[in-house]
Amino acid sequence: MKKLAIIGGGIIGLTLANYIDLTKYSVTVYDNPVGQATKASAGIISPWLSKRRNKKWYQLAKDGAAFYPKLVQDFSLPHTVYQQTGTLILRKDGELGSLMQLAKERKQDAPEIGDIHLLSAEQVTEKLPLLKAQPALFITGGGKLDGASYLETLRQRALTKMITIKTDTAKLSRTQEHWLVQTPNETEQYDAIALCAGPGLPSLLNPLGYSTDIRAQKGQLLAFETSFKNSGSWPVAMLDGESDLIPFEDGQILVGATHENDGGFDLTPTKEAFSLLQQKTVPFLNEAAFFETNPANYRVGTRAYTSDFAPFFNYLPDNPTAVVASGLGSSGLTTGPYIGFLLAKYFNEGKNDWENYQKPIETYVSK
Repeated sequence: MKKLAIIGGGIIGLTLANYIDLTKYSVTVYDNPVGQATKASAGIISPWLSKRRNKKWYQLAKDGAAFYPKLVQDFSLPHTVYQQTGTLILRKDGELGSLMQLAKERKQDAPEIGDIHLLSAEQVTEKLPLLKAQPALFITGGGKLDGASYLETLRQRALTKMITIKTDTAKLSRTQEHWLVQTPNETEQYDAIALCAGPGLPSLLNPLGYSTDIRAQKGQLLAFETSFKNSGSWPVAMLDGESDLIPFEDGQILVGATHENDGGFDLTPTKEAFSLLQQKTVPFLNEAAFFETNPANYRVGTRAYTSDFAPFFNYLPDNPTAVVASGLGSSGLTTGPYIGFLLAKYFNEGKNDWENYQKPIETYVSK
């Protein structure tokens, strides 16, 4: 049996670990959870109306969203982790008609969008009482994922399958035959490795002579505790101006997130983030004092992004026994599980038909 090390226990790493064929591999996950983006995140699984021009990214995001029913079934994910409640899209400038037309066009090869409705102002507040009365587009296929709950569910599942999880910082080196993973207490050798460490990827690869197009981006979410007790079934809302409203169970309402390219690995919550999210969100709320009257906790993490804002996952240019995956950016909850599944297929079956999803690996990792 071969030995596989997965460095990074985030959304890709733990999904990969849980899809590995354990009759072929013994698996060890190395995870330093400090600053982990998925652990701090909660997000909307609803990529179909994105206007990003990167067609490969859209194909990956579309297929990532379509993968969710299988993911839910395979891992028995409860509603507290993932729930399909639909997505409300709100716009200030009367773009709803053209947005509805785009939704109809995209549905032709993405039936996962579900039903498409143009809602009146009254129908919007009925679906999501936090919002002020205003028209919106509603698609039934949208869902929401709690990143921290997803990781904990997969972590417990991995442990029951006798997958080893070590909460250590790992360093990487190479002999002629094996990969060596070194922690403060030990060094282990492996036949194959998967580097899923997000913004930590350059520090793993630089000592081996690779340059990596990865930058760290700080993201801050606000988790409000409200008195709404039936909020779990509410749809998510994508607000004009890149703010999202994500209702969870028992009145927990998440608002976010920021995209701070100069924040890097700094996990300090900031008043500036609170003010920015307040400024973007309040114009859509029926209570202007929502941010002042409800207590909030910060969720802060560090995302990885590339210079073209596209993710990548592939084996190293000169070594098929090592795969790398990073650059998810703010769409990691949509694309991450599917990438983990595809990497597992590579290890389990040798399949790597990924060219429709990304540029060549040399675009992001080179010697």
